[in-house]
Amino acid sequence: MGKPILNFATDYMCGALPEVLDALVKTNLEATPGYGEDCYCKAAKELIRSLCNCPDAEVWLTSGGTQTNATVIDSVVRPGQGVIAATSSHINVHESGAVEAYGHKVLTLPETEGKISAADLELWLTDFYADETWQHMVEPGLVYITFPTEYGTTYSRHEVEAIHDVCQRFNKPLYIDGARLGYGLAASDDIQLSDLLNLCEVFYIGGTKQGTLFGEAVVARPGILHNFFTQTKRHGGLMAKGRLLGVQFLTLFENDLYLSASAKAVALAASLRANFIAAGYEPVGNSPTNQQFFRLPNALIDHLADIATFELWGARGSEYSVVRFVTSWATTADEVAQLSAAVADFAANAQTMK
Repeated sequence: MGKPILNFATDYMCGALPEVLDALVKTNLEATPGYGEDCYCKAAKELIRSLCNCPDAEVWLTSGGTQTNATVIDSVVRPGQGVIAATSSHINVHESGAVEAYGHKVLTLPETEGKISAADLELWLTDFYADETWQHMVEPGLVYITFPTEYGTTYSRHEVEAIHDVCQRFNKPLYIDGARLGYGLAASDDIQLSDLLNLCEVFYIGGTKQGTLFGEAVVARPGILHNFFTQTKRHGGLMAKGRLLGVQFLTLFENDLYLSASAKAVALAASLRANFIAAGYEPVGNSPTNQQFFRLPNALIDHLADIATFELWGARGSEYSVVRFVTSWATTADEVAQLSAAVADFAANAQTMK
């Protein structure tokens, strides 16, 4: 056995919150109907509707993020249409063409720290429909944003309202990918879970990165999703043992674990950020969430690789590289302290050798 490894590579490295795992064990030998028709799924959906302040919302429980994005987009967007998204968006960069595989081109917009702007969206749509040949091109059928973004940044309420206003004027539904939604909500000053269906037509609540073993919860205004049960099965997102999803999401929201665990991870990320800055290493970007990015000397990166997991963000540079550290519901204050101490020691030694 080597040295203990501190896990900061991503937020789905550990299994599940102990309360979630306990609930799964306690219900393990219960026999229930399949495909989400069980009492746990029904109770979880009702609770989510209540928390979202939308009693008639459609709620669907799916197996994972890529399946969810592909299924939502394919059930909203007509054949041959595309989806507008930031260049760095997950569906454009890290989902292996899952959206395109079902015939929907990802139409990219420029971004600032992962965020698109209402002004850029309006200009793109205006120019698109001003082109007399637009019917020969891929028409956008949906606008996609993430909260938080791939860079850990969050939209303000005003920014989302402005984007949604453009979407409504051009008759384009807005879809919010919430793979890390809890971390975004914990870091936001002005957006809550109960606000989201006033700001978009459909979003999903991420579970995989937020304390469940697996699973996401899609929440939509009535009439937005078409034939979603069948579409979910077609996209590999429907589970026969659907109650496993229901038990997990019911546990997350019955006990306020979703936001409390997210808030803890965000606080630890802020501490990590402050400690890196104190050691003389400035962050890249302005993430207030559980993802933190730094431009570090390669020598420090190689040193930290012996004690911690993390990700290079892009290609390794000749002397410096950008790296990402991610806290999660499972991260402890001691892990942050150990990583911070290693960074501080390296910085002190580097200063001594000058």
